[in-house]
Amino acid sequence: MVGKFKVITLCGSTRFKDDFLEAQKRLTLEGNIVISVGLFGHSGDEEVWTPGTKEMLDNMHKRKIDMADAIYVINVGGYIGESTRSEIEYATKQGKTVMYLEKP
Repeated sequence: MVGKFKVITLCGSTRFKDDFLEAQKRLTLEGNIVISVGLFGHSGDEEVWTPGTKEMLDNMHKRKIDMADAIYVINVGGYIGESTRSEIEYATKQGKTVMYLEKP
């Protein structure tokens, strides 16, 4: 918590960019501080695929999870990829609450 605000980090495949933006908007309006991804590699941000960048971003996202009280998984159609699965495992080990867009 920061003040009275819960901090939530969004996780999920970056192919669901519109769903990330919608969740960010909704969760913010519900009174949360929302941390999201910086780039959407599967939605056109080609910089993600330069050597070393994806690994750096994955590491950075774990630090975003460290800063949060909870994660919110954008699992459209139940889809959870390898990176997101590792983020869920990491968050769970850190004692973070895990919430989902769609019930897994």
